[in-house]
This record gives sequence, C-alpha cells and structure tokens, in this order.
Amino acid sequence: MKRRAFITLLGGAAVWARAARAQQPIPLIGFLHAGSLNERVHLVAALREGLRAGGYIEGQNVTVDYRWAEDQFDRLPELAAELVRRHASVIVTPAGTVAALAAKRATPTIPIIFGSENDPLKVGLVASFNRPEGNLTGVYFLSGGLIEKRLGLIRELQHTDLVSVLLNPNDPLTDAITSEVQQAASVVGQRIEVLHASNNREIDAAFASLVRKHASAVVLGPGPLFFTRRVQIVTLATRHAIPVIYSAREYAQAGGLMSYGTDLAVAWRQVGDYAGRVLKGAKPADLPVMQATKLELVINLQTARTLDLEIPPTLLARADEVIE
Repeated sequence: MKRRAFITLLGGAAVWARAARAQQPIPLIGFLHAGSLNERVHLVAALREGLRAGGYIEGQNVTVDYRWAEDQFDRLPELAAELVRRHASVIVTPAGTVAALAAKRATPTIPIIFGSENDPLKVGLVASFNRPEGNLTGVYFLSGGLIEKRLGLIRELQHTDLVSVLLNPNDPLTDAITSEVQQAASVVGQRIEVLHASNNREIDAAFASLVRKHASAVVLGPGPLFFTRRVQIVTLATRHAIPVIYSAREYAQAGGLMSYGTDLAVAWRQVGDYAGRVLKGAKPADLPVMQATKLELVINLQTARTLDLEIPPTLLARADEVIE
C-alpha cells in the first residue's frame, strides 16, 4: 500500500473511532435522597469529587438525575421508581438507609450504591460486608449506631439524672433507634426521655418542652430531617442554654456545642468513587461494603462559653477539632 493511501486510511479510522465514541450514550446516575439540597451543597460536591476520581465529570461524560424527597419519606418509593423508568445506569443513595431500601425495592438489577447510617446487615441491604451479593453495596458510616457513645459523651460533660433524646417519629427506623437508646441508657444507668419532632413547629415545641422541664442535656438523633434544620435546632439550643450533642460536624460548624460521628463528606466521596467503578464495569457484589474508619469528636468552645460550660480537659484532649 502506498504511503499516502496508508496515512489516509489511518486518518479515516481515527475519525470513525471519534464518531463512534460520540455516539455512545452518556451514562445516567440516578440520585435519591430523603432530604433536600439546600443544606447539602458541600456534600454533593464531595460526591462529584468521588466521581471525578474515576474519570467521570457531571455534564461532560456522565449525567446525574437528582431526586430529593424534601423530608417526605413516603415519596421515596415513587422517586426510586422514576429513576428505574429512566433506565439509570446506577442509583446512588449517599446518605440514608430509608432511601437505599426504597431503591432496593424498586429494582433487583440496577446497581445501587448506598451510604447508610444504620448497619446494612441488620436492615437488610446486603447479605455480607465482604460479599454483598445482589445489586447493592456502599458505605456504612455508623451515625445511627453511635447513640450509646454520644450518650456517654454528654454525660461526661453534664452530669444529670435525665437526658432527653430527640427523634423524628416519621423516620421508619425510629423504633430501632429508640430501642438502641433505651438499651444504651440501661447499660450506663441513665434515665432518658424520648421526644419526637417531624417539622419546624414540632421542633420548636420540643425545645419549649425541654425548657419547661429544665432539661440538662439532649442527644439529637440522626436523620435527614434534623440535618436539614440544623441551624434552627442549634439556634434553639443556644437560645435556651441547653447542651446538645449532634451526629455530624456540620452541626458544630453551625454553632452546635459538640458532635460525634463520621465525616459525611468522606462518605459521600466514597459513594461517588464506587459509582464510578460500577460505571466502568465493576459489579456491586464484588465491591465490599466500606465502613467508616475514623470517627471525629468536634467541640465548639465559643458555644461552650456562651452556655457558660467548662469542657473537661480530658474531653477536650480527645477532640479531633476544637472550634474557637
């Protein structure tokens, strides 16, 4: 073959390859969350970082269809069904066991990457941590399993006969969390009172009740509803001088007294990383469920001063971050 003809052939092959790539459909990631975007912009950015690590950039070579339930858990099944009808390549539920369960019920075939605050074995998301089986895998970030530890930390700060625990009654996992709280309190000999709130008005009413009862300390339960309303909750706690321990650093950064839990941005980034691996051909059954390896205690000293609280030196020394 003559040199000119050979070069022409190579050039034509390159053009054909580019055209073939251009014709390949851009994969669609379905995103499902029980909460709302407003207070989670930084976490969505972390998810995108995880995708980018695998070579996927939203708007360029991957599309993300976001479905937010706006704290209405009963919307999750239909939102999950919509993502299935859109033939998502993978569904991610980066923070919320309830959303993950809704996605699991919606499809037995589309890969699902979850972020779960509750033990994924106990709630039925996977059969095993190392070999998840089925079409689900993800990240277990422990938030729902740390009530006993948070109870111990708030007792170390504020010795009291009665600790109040605030939970969302509309969260399908509240009964399980209540049992965990009661068991944890029994172990350490602590009297507890469980209060419920599922919207702004009920949160206000719960804190009014705490004031009337001269509450000494509160453990705030996990869940998307409280996370979305963290500024409201932190403001009420400070206004009424009630020490509260929270489940994530975002509360302490918003002015909360202290938090103990997983760095959520890390968990969301890991979900994005796993989603990228699945898009490249990995099977969820072959990806072990990741577990949070670092739990962080964050203390807001400025809030402690506002509440006229002295943080014990032993507690302060164990803090991973102190906000001045």
